[in-house]
Amino acid sequence: MSETIQDKIQNYRTAPFDARFPNTNQTRNCYQNYLDFHRCNKALSAKGQDVSPCDWYQRVYKSLCPTSWVGKWDDQMESGSFPGKI
Repeated sequence: MSETIQDKIQNYRTAPFDARFPNTNQTRNCYQNYLDFHRCNKALSAKGQDVSPCDWYQRVYKSLCPTSWVGKWDDQMESGSFPGKI
């Protein structure tokens, strides 16, 4: 009954419960997964490793975050004015 990470990612439907964010308001959860995705990409790319495990964070933030927020954050990343530490 053991599933691989790839199977879990492919069968992914929506963000699972995260005990770090127990409240109804999922804004911090959205933001944290956005940061985790970019941190994961940066760390694995620097080591020359496959970045496919980072897809999990991307799927979670895309299901939680409004697209307008993600677009704004992506624009800020491109211009170098994003406030988060990546």
